[in-house]
Amino acid sequence: MHKGRLEAFSDGVLAIIITIMVLELKAPHGAHLADLRPLLPVFLSYALSFLYVGIYWNNHHHMFQVTPHVTGGILWANLLLLFWLSLIPFTTAWIGDHPAAPIPAAVYGVVLLLAAIAYWNLQRTILRAPGGNPMLAAALGRDLKGKISPLAYLAAIPLGFVSTWLAYAIYLVMALVWLVPDSRIEQKVMHPPEA
Repeated sequence: MHKGRLEAFSDGVLAIIITIMVLELKAPHGAHLADLRPLLPVFLSYALSFLYVGIYWNNHHHMFQVTPHVTGGILWANLLLLFWLSLIPFTTAWIGDHPAAPIPAAVYGVVLLLAAIAYWNLQRTILRAPGGNPMLAAALGRDLKGKISPLAYLAAIPLGFVSTWLAYAIYLVMALVWLVPDSRIEQKVMHPPEA
């Protein structure tokens, strides 16, 4: 099957996710800078979640640049990823409203963990598709970042009960790790291996 519909649908869902998140940002009731202070947790939770959604969109785009076609299994694996990503607006609003509460911080981490697992599952489903995907396999290599991320989320979830700020710090560090441009797939597209 052609991948165009999957990419268009995924782009649309991710755009809606970002739109839902930004709608949580309400204008302050006053007209002074001090009136913005109570909105800071909501804005910071939005910024972190926007960063995560952007990272997933970017990596998803790159992965499908080297994926020539999709199967039914890839479609379902992609839907599972979109399901977990669609919960980010809910958890973003929750931590924005209750930044010091451990349960919302932990649930945010659970959603990040399950999205990371779903993304890994999507990669593996693409690699197992008929004909494989040697370009993606070569680009991923050992995928150290992909292996570290779930472990970091697993650590952050219980640590959030000790200090929510520690959990948020781990979430931010992992986002920054992924923010650093990963040129593995771009390099494979620009310089494909010679047959």
